[in-house]
Amino acid sequence: MKKKEKEQNIEKRVSTSHKGLPVVLTVSIVWILLALLCFLKPEQAVSFQERRLLNQFPELTLSGIRSGAFMEKYEKAAADQFPFRETFRSLRAVSDQYMFRKKDIHGIYYAEGYLAELLYPLDEDSVAYAGERTRQVYDTYMKETNVKVYLAVVPDKGYYLGEDNGYPVTDLSRMKEIMQEALPEARLISLEDTLSLSSYYRTDSHWRQEMLGESADRVLEAMNAEPFTDLEKQEATGSFRGVYAGQAALPVETEPIFFLTNDVLEDCKVYDMQGNPDITAVSPVGIYQPEALTGRDPYEYYLSGNAAVLIIENPAGDPERELVVFRDSFGSSLIPLLLRSYGRVTVIDTRYVKPKALGDYVQFQDQDVLFIYSSLLLNKSDSLQ
Repeated sequence: MKKKEKEQNIEKRVSTSHKGLPVVLTVSIVWILLALLCFLKPEQAVSFQERRLLNQFPELTLSGIRSGAFMEKYEKAAADQFPFRETFRSLRAVSDQYMFRKKDIHGIYYAEGYLAELLYPLDEDSVAYAGERTRQVYDTYMKETNVKVYLAVVPDKGYYLGEDNGYPVTDLSRMKEIMQEALPEARLISLEDTLSLSSYYRTDSHWRQEMLGESADRVLEAMNAEPFTDLEKQEATGSFRGVYAGQAALPVETEPIFFLTNDVLEDCKVYDMQGNPDITAVSPVGIYQPEALTGRDPYEYYLSGNAAVLIIENPAGDPERELVVFRDSFGSSLIPLLLRSYGRVTVIDTRYVKPKALGDYVQFQDQDVLFIYSSLLLNKSDSLQ
């Protein structure tokens, strides 16, 4: 009897293992096919969804194998070059958001129809570093001049979204305080009460140009400059999906990009100096760049996006008035709204140009100088030079 029971148990185990065999074979075949596709498909250089460069497969060398560098680079490249990567990223994001009810996905959270970045806690050392860089520029070029200096901090989207939805919010007041302590010569311009959640794109970090009228007026009033009163709102594209949509990989709807224009702005000429201080050697472009709408980041439609040094000439402005703006990407959409009174506006991004080179582009004398940075940059300011 015992022998018969033993034989039956063996038969059951064999039967069970046979039932599981198709599953094992199916999974194995899928993984083998994916591995082959990973090797055979062309490598992608850029992820347009995430707005970043993708890791490439390293060259196979004996020294790389011995040091372990080959496998380290290979693992990163395999993760970036995996077949159907965006599909799998989206499936995982949807599962995390709606099945597992995670509060955020890679630091991006979704609330009230908006995607926003967790900007917490306040990194006072980072803000202090930005203040030191600002101080260095002032001491080097403006200390003994007649320039008028202004300072503004752009709140991140989470400032208006986070607290009501259970997410921590960075202390904007403390951030402004640190920057003001670093540059007490500057007049502080507060912008947070001129903005609201609707001032920002739903899927991107940036603010919407068509919503910045009150913010622009606040800045211009402080600088005793005239605002535009006849700007026309036009649509640049209706299919914008911002950086947060790509980073979170959630299936969200596209949204429009609008821009403001008039005859004055259409006549302005923008010179991208790109390390060339001779403006006569540079071909001008317009305030807005339509070709950027089909590129990696459509927000670069405004002032060609991130650039080290731009010079804007406004034939309708006062040739005796000049504005110099130290900015990050948030400044790209605001600066066109500040142009009316100024014959020349110089736009500087010290993430891409060393402060010691600024004297090649600007002779500081009696300009209005605006330092305007987003809280996103200030809380992670190591890119400032």
